[in-house]
Amino acid sequence: MLAKTAGDGEFHGPSITEFFPDAVFQIGDLAITRIHLIQFLATIVVVLLLWAGTRRMTVVPGRFQSLVEMGLDFVRVSIAEDLLGKKDGRRFLPILATMFFMILFMNIAGIIPFLNIAGTSIIAVPMLLAVVSYVTFIYAGIKKSPKNFFKNSLFPSGVPPVLYIIVTPLEFISTFIIRPVTLTLRLLMNMIVGHLMLVLFFSATQFFVVTLGGWWTALGAGTLAFGLAFTLFEVLVAFLQAYVFTILTAVYIQLAVAEEH
Repeated sequence: MLAKTAGDGEFHGPSITEFFPDAVFQIGDLAITRIHLIQFLATIVVVLLLWAGTRRMTVVPGRFQSLVEMGLDFVRVSIAEDLLGKKDGRRFLPILATMFFMILFMNIAGIIPFLNIAGTSIIAVPMLLAVVSYVTFIYAGIKKSPKNFFKNSLFPSGVPPVLYIIVTPLEFISTFIIRPVTLTLRLLMNMIVGHLMLVLFFSATQFFVVTLGGWWTALGAGTLAFGLAFTLFEVLVAFLQAYVFTILTAVYIQLAVAEEH
């Protein structure tokens, strides 16, 4: 996006190149960018918070332990046990909790000053998590029913055999191809769009107030207000995307371990 004004310079809006920053440093042939550093930081923060909140648990928890327990209980009760039951819920809780908090903290980085971009806004992290989700629900299905998982996934009961020529390819595509692709793209695109919108509002504010000045400052006040409102909205999106990714993974596991498998 490019907006020109008479003699006062140009407005350069956000572009997709922001998700391909220059390397901060090299490790052999591996280029480490600012986004990678944000991913490392978010991971370290999650590990430290969960470790500090659970390493010395007491019967009467303090505020910090209570906060950590509240977060873990949210994933355990609202996602894992609600969909999978107590036995399977606790069995898959470590993976589901890791997904939720990893996505949440990497998403939140997008609104933190001096970070300002989500760790999930490049495809590597959403794709990795989608692969973990994919492998987990297939493992769960095979573990539950080694002989019948793929058969029941591709040849659902109650369908006339003559229709399997249509149903089976559709089931294969929807179950084993569409699921990881949609998990990846849903998270990735939400974080990309959110970042671009925030950059647009705040860069427009700077342009109107600093570059143009005068009565354009009124427009700058408007774009600033939109930017602040959208920042609050991004907090909600960061949480919802972590929740949606995790709960869909739990749904896929639940379908894989269903009795008909």
